[in-house]
Amino acid sequence: MTNASSVRIASFSFDDREEWCYIFNIMLKIRFQRVGRTNDPAFRLVVTDMRARPKTSGIEQLGSYHPKTKHTVLKNERILHWISQGAAVSPSAHNLLVRRSVIKGKKIAVKIAKVEKTENKK
Repeated sequence: MTNASSVRIASFSFDDREEWCYIFNIMLKIRFQRVGRTNDPAFRLVVTDMRARPKTSGIEQLGSYHPKTKHTVLKNERILHWISQGAAVSPSAHNLLVRRSVIKGKKIAVKIAKVEKTENKK
């Protein structure tokens, strides 16, 4: 019998999701996952498949970030491990990791689409 965290594909069984991702060469991304109430945002930092939807559960949770209180909890060793395994980091997550000195480098400009207001002239 396998434990709860094991993954079974065809006739292969892997007890570690990390080994599964390595063997099947899944493109991984470290990004934010929003988990909060309306007007009270909170984010998890997760490793997930690059093609997965934002609300799907990730492979591993690496930390959390609350933008209103600026409270941040990060698993530095695991973040560096996943980056060394080839996981890409989203621009917003990259900026947080640089700000908290987990990784070294410059911040990346994150462009937010602005809604242009049109004036109705008659």
